Amino acid sequence: MDFLWQGILSITWQQLVMYVVGGILIWLAIEKGFEPALLMPMGFGAILVNLPLSGVINQVSEGVGEVPGIIQWLFETGIEASEAMPILLFIGIGAMIDFGPLLANPKLFLCGAAAQAGIFLTIILATALGFDLKDAASIGIIGAADGPTSILVSQVLKSKYVGAIAVAAYSYMALVPIIQPMAIKMVTTKSDRQIRMPYTAQSVSRRLRILFPIVVTVVAGLVAPASVALVGFLMFGNLIRECGVLTSLSQTAQNELANLITLLLGITISFSMKADQFVQPETLMIMGLGLVAFILDSMVGVLFVKLLNLFSKNKMNPMVGAAGISAFPMSSRVIEKMGQEADPQNHLLMHAVAANVSGQIASVVAGGVVLQYFANLA
Repeated sequence: MDFLWQGILSITWQQLVMYVVGGILIWLAIEKGFEPALLMPMGFGAILVNLPLSGVINQVSEGVGEVPGIIQWLFETGIEASEAMPILLFIGIGAMIDFGPLLANPKLFLCGAAAQAGIFLTIILATALGFDLKDAASIGIIGAADGPTSILVSQVLKSKYVGAIAVAAYSYMALVPIIQPMAIKMVTTKSDRQIRMPYTAQSVSRRLRILFPIVVTVVAGLVAPASVALVGFLMFGNLIRECGVLTSLSQTAQNELANLITLLLGITISFSMKADQFVQPETLMIMGLGLVAFILDSMVGVLFVKLLNLFSKNKMNPMVGAAGISAFPMSSRVIEKMGQEADPQNHLLMHAVAANVSGQIASVVAGGVVLQYFANLA
């Protein structure tokens, strides 16, 4: 009992805050179903690493020396030393994505590109608020709506706020069904949301589906070489899916590999959620800037489609532009639901899916561009 009381009395108020943060993440995962595969291990890990003298992080024991902790070892091996876990996760993500709707309507590539503008606008804003360039770039990438990319960029740039950035990225990804409708309604009218986009199914040849991931990897590698790890592994996963001769491996990548890496990534990133690092005024600023990045991405995507409509005979529903963020497939579902609310006969899902998978490519390319430019400055 003495040891128990000593442990309780050694808990700091910052650690108590982290227990609450961990509890909230677990609650969001279980009760609300928001990204449970990531928020639950992150929440539980936040509690683990903030226990006094926690055995999951390295400790120096008298007479024994340094005793390695499992979460710190996973972090140093799988994220800090090699960035292996977030990159490997892209194989599973790529294997899940069907680029067919996008290939059938290539102009929706533009939506994915436009919807990344929030990243760079937020970098400017974060810099203006006093963050140094590498931290500002890491914060801005939250707007990619892509958790693994956010973790990878912030880790490569050696940001001091990896934990806060990871929490913000995954929390706002989970809150897309709440955030996006608000952002979209700020820049659209009901008549905008009622615009119909007839969808005619178009077959995409197997040859094109196979060539697409190869060509995208080569082009992205030439434009932004730092993006090759991100884009290449995403496209490799998609090539496994589309080649037609690796069906069992494709299923493994989509299920066992993606689930295992997601689980380990969630609990591993909690190492950067230690109370002394996380409970800082900057964390609240990062959460706020992350929200701004998400809202700006959605709004710029909508405004971009409105601009295109000025010069186009066949009008696009502006909401499809908001699906250009990387939160796949949640954003697509949000757009379909909002289209149905405005007009029960309006079906935008396939168009939104095309823009959404375009955003998946654009987000990893944007991450590569940020690394290409800011890694040299850092």
